[in-house]
Amino acid sequence: MTMAAAAVVARGARARAATAAALRGGCGTAARGRPCAGPARPLCTAPGTAPDMKRYLWERYREAKRSTEELVPSIMSNLLNPDAIFSNNEMSLSDIEIYGFDYDYTLVFYSKHLHTLIFNAARDLLINEHRYPAEIRKYEYNPNFAIRGLHYDVQRAVLMKIDAFHYIQLGTVYRGLSVVPDEEVIEMYEGSHVPLEQMSDFYGKSSHGNTMKQFMDIFSLPEMTLLSCVNEYFLKNNIDYEPVHLYKDVKDSIRDVHIKGIMYRAIEADIEKYICYAEQTRAVLAKLADHGKKMFLITNSPSSFVDKGMSYIVGKDWRDLFDVVIVQAEKPNFFNDKRRPFRKMNEKGVLLWDKIHKLQKGQIYKQGNLYEFLKLTGWRGSRVLYFGDHIYSDLADLTLKHGWRTGAIIPELRSELKIMNTEQYIQTMTWLQTLTGLLEQMQVHRDAESQLVLQEWKKERKEMREMTKSFFNAQFGSLFRTDQNPTYFLRRLSRFADIYMASLSCLLNYDVSHTFYPRRTPLQHELPAWSERPPTFGTPLLQEAQAK
Repeated sequence: MTMAAAAVVARGARARAATAAALRGGCGTAARGRPCAGPARPLCTAPGTAPDMKRYLWERYREAKRSTEELVPSIMSNLLNPDAIFSNNEMSLSDIEIYGFDYDYTLVFYSKHLHTLIFNAARDLLINEHRYPAEIRKYEYNPNFAIRGLHYDVQRAVLMKIDAFHYIQLGTVYRGLSVVPDEEVIEMYEGSHVPLEQMSDFYGKSSHGNTMKQFMDIFSLPEMTLLSCVNEYFLKNNIDYEPVHLYKDVKDSIRDVHIKGIMYRAIEADIEKYICYAEQTRAVLAKLADHGKKMFLITNSPSSFVDKGMSYIVGKDWRDLFDVVIVQAEKPNFFNDKRRPFRKMNEKGVLLWDKIHKLQKGQIYKQGNLYEFLKLTGWRGSRVLYFGDHIYSDLADLTLKHGWRTGAIIPELRSELKIMNTEQYIQTMTWLQTLTGLLEQMQVHRDAESQLVLQEWKKERKEMREMTKSFFNAQFGSLFRTDQNPTYFLRRLSRFADIYMASLSCLLNYDVSHTFYPRRTPLQHELPAWSERPPTFGTPLLQEAQAK
């Protein structure tokens, strides 16, 4: 389990303690680690008559509510720092000699205008080149519609969030811009589980019989929104269409915005509009260089585009900081295809034909492959740490096949942690966990009056779950969690990233010899005692960071 998720578990453990206190007969002090003064009332000694049972259950409910309210201030004193680095796997920076970076959404971040640009350009390509109705031009990009990590059923034309166990989160299935009723989803999938053979392939793609596509790239947010908008137009106008063709046409249009240079030219023409200036990027690179670390860049973006962006955020001398620079690498193929040799580019961007015997500092290379890279540099194994934002294309092969350490850049993490630190969220989640504990303990009462009370609690629990989803995104909720399980996105993040953070600037909070320890969280059959202790690594807690 990830560090950020561990914090939620710890809060849940304290909430369960509040529930336990209430169930023992009405003392909230147990939730704060002190013993109850009065004797504990065993669960099965509750009055047996229906009116007494109803009164007993609501007394337990009110006591749990009071205990939860008393618990919230202690949780509020242990808020998580959005600028912390979280660990899935123990790793010491003292072992890292070489740092590698992706470019887009790793070294450089883009403004909100970029996704609007991609959406509009792809929408116009649909109209002008694929002959889609001009009326779809009325749809504009909505940055608040989709989140990363969603799955799209290509044949059924529905967008949804799936958890780590392949279960669809009901209430997050959208056809067009409208939610699909739960009953229809259950009928469509014969339940809410998606079989393995229908899931996306290893890289999240829909291929070889896989009917699902997972959108993992930050650049995919405009693609999901455009797909949904065009679906909406066809549905609203009762136009018969083939969903597979629509998916392919939108995918091709989004791809063309990149490969035809539409996006690159627009950004280069107005860098200040599209690129978020980040002096901390240079500070991170300078810090690593000052400590004698080697650095390299592997990106799918073209040379002139990278040069202008890096010159803007780092300075004209940015190449002096890197030992190797590789552009148009075509990841993830770069990590698997042994056949493509490197090509050197001169200062004018002209490709040279000489055979590459060494990757030289100050030069820019195109394409190539990781096997040749390892042969020419000798940079192998766990002394290499590579950062990227795409869980599959940037990180998966490196950790599974090559033994590099990996760091995921998850920009959404910062905003989600800020939401999780609000009093409203903490109150809601603490009471939701407590109420769930009450339901679990009190379900043994099967008389009609008790069941009516429990049904009221279940209704409240369902409403609170919907509320917690809307804290993050009204349609799909959190990037990291469904109602009670980790998302499929988080499952892959946990598997392929040793550490993760909101941006590279988080590295400035840590010494270059810092060791990241994943927090041990209890399994379902283990005691939760150690999970109630707030983490003490680095600067995970907001109060500690502010004190510094």
